[in-house]
Amino acid sequence: MAVVFFGTPDFAIPTLEALYNTGEEIALVVTQPDKEAGRGHRLTPPPVKVWAEQKGLKILQPNRIREDSFIEMLKDIEPEFIVVVAYGKILPAEVLSITKCINLHASLLPKYRGAAPIQWALINGETETGVTTMLMDEGLDTGDILLQKRIEIKENDNTLTLSERLSKEGAILMVDTLRGLRDGSITPVPQKGPSSYAPPLKKSDGVIHWHMPAVEINNRIRGLYPWPCAYTFVDGKMLKIIKAKVLEGSGEPSVVVKRDKSELVVGTGKGLLSLLLVQPEGKKVMDIKAYLQGRGRSIKVGHRLG
Repeated sequence: MAVVFFGTPDFAIPTLEALYNTGEEIALVVTQPDKEAGRGHRLTPPPVKVWAEQKGLKILQPNRIREDSFIEMLKDIEPEFIVVVAYGKILPAEVLSITKCINLHASLLPKYRGAAPIQWALINGETETGVTTMLMDEGLDTGDILLQKRIEIKENDNTLTLSERLSKEGAILMVDTLRGLRDGSITPVPQKGPSSYAPPLKKSDGVIHWHMPAVEINNRIRGLYPWPCAYTFVDGKMLKIIKAKVLEGSGEPSVVVKRDKSELVVGTGKGLLSLLLVQPEGKKVMDIKAYLQGRGRSIKVGHRLG
């Protein structure tokens, strides 16, 4: 029987690929409309669309998924399952009532419901997270759990590296979920335990508050890459911090305590932070040595950031 797939970013591709490779009949791929991107504001298709086109799959990019014509078209397909992975919009009740709608969510529900579970798990310093498949209802990630897989968060993980691992594990989990629903080996279980919310990120979330402990600042750096990135200011110019390292010691928050040809160490509310990879305003990502030899030449011990 047919499967309809809803998904948009790179995170969704491993699941779509796994369903395709296991022989699922993917009757339709629904993804977000093309959007302007980059300095040239060129109209750019979402990653799921690019992948689906390469496989010759039918694609729809509705501006509104509540349109009667779109709902009727889904009903006409008579899908066995609707699979949803990071689509980017909440499915209305009219879609949820068509068939079993199964969502892959990048957390161990009920923790980190919402739009940015991977980012907030890193920001909050979690040491493990996971992926969950669930039956969708009209709530925000509140449906019954089908399967879960726990995954360790590594010390050097950022949103990109953790997303890649979670997406691959999630693809396997989704294949197992459809199989288990078909053979009756999976029983949906209501969510239990304390819940938390992972709201969408804002540009302002990236501002580094140097009075925070170095560990917490570093967690934000990891969780906010690649967007919006954690950032501070040097002589009025934005400096994005891409990667850093926590060091022991103390220093006045935001003040440079060590500066040589290849090292820049800044004081925080607790501990020190050594900047490793940065991106000056209007420039590409570079290591700290290249930055200090270029735009950062004026920085000296005692210089205040922010």
